[in-house]
Amino acid sequence: PAVDLMEVQGGGEQDDEQRQKFLIELEFVQCLANPIYIDWLATEGYLLDGKFIRYLDYLQYWKQPQYSKFLVYPHCLRFLDLLQHEDIRKQLTEDRSFPLQLADQQYYHWLYRRRHTLHTDPAKAPEGASKQQAALAQ
Repeated sequence: PAVDLMEVQGGGEQDDEQRQKFLIELEFVQCLANPIYIDWLATEGYLLDGKFIRYLDYLQYWKQPQYSKFLVYPHCLRFLDLLQHEDIRKQLTEDRSFPLQLADQQYYHWLYRRRHTLHTDPAKAPEGASKQQAALAQ
């Protein structure tokens, strides 16, 4: 695994390389939160490449709290988990509608979560919450 970004504080060339590797892997893992990107990986044949599959396995360390705390899109870990399964990778490469179904499910998950996390009673809304947000939840 890459080193923790907070541990890389020196100014040496090796520290710069470790920091760069950390940032590249962080960015890549977060790209997995995008079903359209996963579709591109499938279309380009990466999901059939043994080296790439081993790389996905290597990236499992991002599930550890010392690394996952840096993720802006933590649901990328769910997609990372899904890509560990051969049947999912196969379906992504063979069924052109599957990535779109994933994108739809992700959208509806966010929509549902948003609706159920907003307060429905404007009087109970936290300070700074707009009346429009409270109304949307109804």
